[in-house]
Amino acid sequence: MSREAGCIKYGQHLIEFDVVRRERSTLQISVDPDASVEVVAPIGASLDAICEKVRKRAAWVRRQQRYFIQFLPRTPERQFVSGETHLYLGRQYRLNVLHHSEAFVRMSRGYIHVHSHRPDDVELTRKLVEQWYRERALVKLSERLEVNLLRFPVPEAYRPKAMVVRHLSQRWGSMSPGSRLLLNRRLIEAPVDAVDYVITHELCHISEPNHGPRFFSLLDRVMPDWRKRKDRLEKVMA
Repeated sequence: MSREAGCIKYGQHLIEFDVVRRERSTLQISVDPDASVEVVAPIGASLDAICEKVRKRAAWVRRQQRYFIQFLPRTPERQFVSGETHLYLGRQYRLNVLHHSEAFVRMSRGYIHVHSHRPDDVELTRKLVEQWYRERALVKLSERLEVNLLRFPVPEAYRPKAMVVRHLSQRWGSMSPGSRLLLNRRLIEAPVDAVDYVITHELCHISEPNHGPRFFSLLDRVMPDWRKRKDRLEKVMA
């Protein structure tokens, strides 16, 4: 039995799936309770043929995913008050809002300290925390970009022409045809190994724009454990 990855585009969505090959004559598509998709296929079936089968069942797959997603745990809506926990690089930090003549945020010993001249102003606290997250994201994601470039045989061939960090509603990152790397600000909340997965995934798109067999072959070579990292990203950031 062998396992590989596949992906198709359906409307505005990417449907990623694992392919398990077995001695059988038919193909079976299933959606698990965690909303992941598995395709059990004959050993000799080509990935293109498998993708075409998934594309024909895409509407059903998306219905099943939507059904299961409603039961998955979700991060509660943040209130931005003292005692509330917030993620930073996969670790939980407790918010501590303090009265101070100047407005700034610093992190130490398990706390994110928010200094504010209006500590009871939740909206101001939110803005201060968000600004701090954006600044940290620019620094840390730039650092991780440099680290992950070294995974490739010729790192400079995979260097994006620009990196932009902003809020994204439906994806963790993207690579434009002009090699412009766009990363979700929320990645600064994710574990480092999951951050590295997203960045490496997008860097692979510089040479392989589509999610075809050559893309996954490259991703497997430069990051053999990417599936485990992807699973952790989805579980921690649910």
